[in-house]
Amino acid sequence: MRSCVSSIAKVRFISLSNQRMNDFIFFLKLGWSHIMSLEALDHLYFISVLAIIYSFEKWKQVLILVTAFTIGHSLTLVLSILDLIQFNTEFVEFAIPCTIIFSAASNIMFNTQKKKAVSLQYLLALLFGLVHGMGYANAIRFMLFSEKGLGLALFGFNIGLESGQIFVVLFVLFFVWVTQKNKFCTHRILILLFSALILVLSLKMAIERFPFMS
Repeated sequence: MRSCVSSIAKVRFISLSNQRMNDFIFFLKLGWSHIMSLEALDHLYFISVLAIIYSFEKWKQVLILVTAFTIGHSLTLVLSILDLIQFNTEFVEFAIPCTIIFSAASNIMFNTQKKKAVSLQYLLALLFGLVHGMGYANAIRFMLFSEKGLGLALFGFNIGLESGQIFVVLFVLFFVWVTQKNKFCTHRILILLFSALILVLSLKMAIERFPFMS
């Protein structure tokens, strides 16, 4: 009798573990597909315009940048999902391209190689990460209403997001390396051209999302 009960308990434990792992993988893929989707161009613009001022040689600074952005968006993502903070979705969607405009403009206006400019990038990544976290919350909120393992789901989603963001950063750094190796232009010129392009695209996005247009 005891062996039977023990066997049933083991089967239930294995089944529960498998279900949790499946849930984790599902939300991990959801986080990855969200950041890598064309519907997430705003987040991709922001990450790339922050990363464009760096090179592989400055990997420590890149690590700090990614960490600052992660802290910012993770905080508001969790608080939003737990309904500890509430926000107007239209204004958040409008605020996101505004963060990109500001970041791109700072790349153009300031010498990004100076220590103060690098510190500004860290601050922007942290503060604007708070805004982007609200946007991430919109993508996952409705899928979590029926989820019991909230912590595991959020962890999986965040890991997926971070994996996608790191991939984008590495791609941008590789792009910088290629342009510098082949001497297409100076890094400063590349920053100006890239930031100007992102500035125009994000400005168009902000106009389209202006809350009072509809």
